[in-house]
Amino acid sequence: MILVRHGRTEANARGVLAGRSKGVHLDDVGRDQAAAVARRLAKVPLAAVVTSPMERTQQTARVIVRAQDGETELHRDRFLTECDYGEWTGRPIKELARLKLWKTVQSHPSAVVFPGGEAMVAMQSRAVAAARAWDTRVAESHGPNACFAVVSHGDVIKSILADATGMHLDQFQRLVVAPASVSVVEYAELRPVVLHVNDSGSDLGGLVRAKARRRRATGDATIGGGVGVGSVET
Repeated sequence: MILVRHGRTEANARGVLAGRSKGVHLDDVGRDQAAAVARRLAKVPLAAVVTSPMERTQQTARVIVRAQDGETELHRDRFLTECDYGEWTGRPIKELARLKLWKTVQSHPSAVVFPGGEAMVAMQSRAVAAARAWDTRVAESHGPNACFAVVSHGDVIKSILADATGMHLDQFQRLVVAPASVSVVEYAELRPVVLHVNDSGSDLGGLVRAKARRRRATGDATIGGGVGVGSVET
């Protein structure tokens, strides 16, 4: 499963928490980022691309699909959508950072329920369930070595990665997931294996061959990529 965060948006550039706001699209930088990640993923035959229903993720997903050689299924899944930030939606991040709840989001996110919105534990629960369900569906339809992409949002991807690494949600702000970055998880027989985190430049062409080799051997999971202090994603 290749987790792709959407490219940069107008809201990202303005420092606004977009959340589930409608009409948030990729800006010029974001469109270039989507094209770049699509070129990288063109080396990986994708059985399917699954996207959050938000416009910015759909834009990114369509670019990825167009770069594939042959037919690639495109699906939308509402359980992979952005966290519902409730009353925080559409507000400047600088303003939100002054609120008491912001500190809880950074240090104890499992206790957070956004006012008028979603609990962060609920976001993680539905996102992880959807990711695992799609992994099973793709394997059953296309075989155990098939790869597929999930195009979603920063906090959603970080919550899936936290689950895959065995990390408590309260630690997930240690992960960084930049716009148009790639993270890769294999749901292996004994445990999830995390292959890439916040990857914005490596050659992804060997993913399919590497997966086939891993199915024939037992080895330790390797985590690569950036790790740092996170924040609420936009």
